[in-house]
Amino acid sequence: MTKKNSQSQDNPFENLANRYDKWFDSPRGKEIFSLEVACLQQLIGNLKGRWLEVGVGTGRFAKALGIKEGIDPAQAVLKIAADRGIKVNLARAEDTPYPAETFDGLLMVVTICFLDNPAEALGECYRILKRQGRLIIGLVPADSPWGRFYAEKGRDNHPFYSAAKFYTSQEVIELADKVGLTFYAARSCLFDAPDKIGGDLSKEIRTGIDPSAGFVAMDFRKV
Repeated sequence: MTKKNSQSQDNPFENLANRYDKWFDSPRGKEIFSLEVACLQQLIGNLKGRWLEVGVGTGRFAKALGIKEGIDPAQAVLKIAADRGIKVNLARAEDTPYPAETFDGLLMVVTICFLDNPAEALGECYRILKRQGRLIIGLVPADSPWGRFYAEKGRDNHPFYSAAKFYTSQEVIELADKVGLTFYAARSCLFDAPDKIGGDLSKEIRTGIDPSAGFVAMDFRKV
C-alpha cells in the first residue's frame, strides 16, 4: 500500500485512512509488511542519530524500524501515526519544515510513486540530510510484476493506485543522482506472483536490485 502526497480533499489517505491502515492487519497485508520491513532492516541496520520518515502514513513502518518522527500531507493518517507514538508534522515531501542538515537518516517507503514532484522531493531530502546522511527508499518498481499489477489496478480506478505513477529502480537512482544523492546498496524481495492466493510468501531477500522483485529497498548517501 502507498501514501499520496497531496492535501487535496480527493486524497484517499485523508478520506480512507482507516481502510488503508486495516489492510496491514489482513493475512496478506501482514505477510507483505513483515517481508518489506525485514528487507529495509537489512539495509538500515542499527539506527544512528536522528531519523525521519517522509510520507509516514499511519506510522507502521516507522514504528517497526524504530524511527520516531514522520511527516505526511494527510492529517487523517497522521492521527493514527501519533497514536503509535510517532512525533508527526503535517508537511509535503517537497516542502518540509526543517532546517538544512537536520537528519542523520531519512526513510521513504512506497511514497515515490505518489509524490507530486519526486525530483523536488529528493532535492528536499538532500537539503535536510546531514553530510554522510542516508536516505532509504523502498519502492514497487514499475517494471516488476507487482508494479504492473498495481498499475493495472490503478487503471481500474482502485481508490489508492489510481493516483500512482510507478518508477523503475533505475529512474529513481537517476533522479537521486541529479540532486547529489549517491546510490550505495540495495536489497530485493517479494518474488511471488502478485496474484498468488494462499500459502506463505517467499521470505527470500536478495542483495542488489533484482528485476523480478516486487519490492526494492535502496540506500543513498549524501557524500
